[in-house]
Amino acid sequence: MYAVIETGGKQYRAEVGDKFRVERLTGETSTEIIFDKVIAVGGEGTEARFGDPYITGARVTAEIVKQARADKVIVFKYKSKKNYRKKRGHRQYFTEVVIRNIEA
Repeated sequence: MYAVIETGGKQYRAEVGDKFRVERLTGETSTEIIFDKVIAVGGEGTEARFGDPYITGARVTAEIVKQARADKVIVFKYKSKKNYRKKRGHRQYFTEVVIRNIEA
């Protein structure tokens, strides 16, 4: 069984046991999180259901594995022949979660 969830302005296809990174969520490591913005649910032998925009009563339970920051992304701007250069770095916060249960 799979579910399409929405968090942090992005959509993720999740199955039980999947591990992925989402935008930063509040909570400590090994804390349980419930995603209630479920867009679609489907799986083997069952017909896919789609919400309008969300499926009422459906929820996905996950566990926080890690709170960290991603690798540094370098942003370098310059204009040729004008001696204009700017170098910036950015490290985005993320939360790594493992899907534990999908309730349709």
